Amino acid sequence: MPHRGAHFYESKRVMVTGGLGFIGSNLAAQLVELGAEVLLVDPLIAETGANRYNIAGIEEKVSTRLVDVRDALAMERLVADQDIIFNLAGQVSHIDSMHDPFTDLDINCRAQLSLLEACRRTNPTVKIIFASTRQIYGRPDYLPVDERHLLHPTDVNGINKMAGEWYHILYNNVYGLRACSLRLTNTYGPRMLVKNSRQTAIGWFIKQVLDDEEVQLFGDGSQLRDFTFVDDAADAFLRAGASDVSNGQVFNIGGNEPISLRNLLNVMIELAGTGSYRLVPFPEEKKAIDIGSVYADDNKIRRALGWEPKTTLRDGLERTIAFYREHRHQYWGEQEPT
Repeated sequence: MPHRGAHFYESKRVMVTGGLGFIGSNLAAQLVELGAEVLLVDPLIAETGANRYNIAGIEEKVSTRLVDVRDALAMERLVADQDIIFNLAGQVSHIDSMHDPFTDLDINCRAQLSLLEACRRTNPTVKIIFASTRQIYGRPDYLPVDERHLLHPTDVNGINKMAGEWYHILYNNVYGLRACSLRLTNTYGPRMLVKNSRQTAIGWFIKQVLDDEEVQLFGDGSQLRDFTFVDDAADAFLRAGASDVSNGQVFNIGGNEPISLRNLLNVMIELAGTGSYRLVPFPEEKKAIDIGSVYADDNKIRRALGWEPKTTLRDGLERTIAFYREHRHQYWGEQEPT
């Protein structure tokens, strides 16, 4: 819960861009529980992980607009009366950003600037929390990576997410438009895209393990990562939205102890009772943008907002596997935008 108390979000008008996606839908469920008036904005593009089933159980308690963040006029109307905007809309595929850099630029950079301009003109008192990524650090110079680490992203997606983040900080500093950024690291849990590997390796691993397939793990599997369960990530967003201490700040959102990808798969396979893996060489296009071992120092947000991850990796994986076993037919295969 946000440290300013459970009542902060009661009757607040809250917009979530990317609200039918993985983190957005989980955040929306928590906002509904906290009594917020929730507006979800999402173009429902299946490749982004958007899925109507993600809001099953709360669909009658939220408003939904099928709008793309690139639609500047529509977004200007939607932001006008919001108290808080959780800005999670984005293109997150690193490989896609290299194949189609201009679409990534439009979504992760130009659309973000357009949204901020709309807020500056029509709703300058709104609070905006931007979903950034640890990918902007690139190959780490030291570990764990803290917020003072130089930013040298290795792909187009990282460059555009970096620009989108700093537009938010600039508008906070220059125009007084309250904004902050959360640099997410390997968020996982129920409702994430698992039908392909476009967004997260962990989601694709889970699908393959549950299908009793052999996972191909690139390299020697010793790469270290930390993983954040989605409920803990949502809690970080809620805390940032409820406190002006976060204004103008960037925060790493980490997990518990880092784990090698090889050991991660061992835990998954043990919990699922199915699946296997083998080590294979990196494909050239992935090798060129791989960042090796990386995990976050998240002490800044712990000190500022009292946040810390509550869910152990084992418990989070167990809950995630159980979710997909129960709702498999909603997440395996193509989703039709109805």
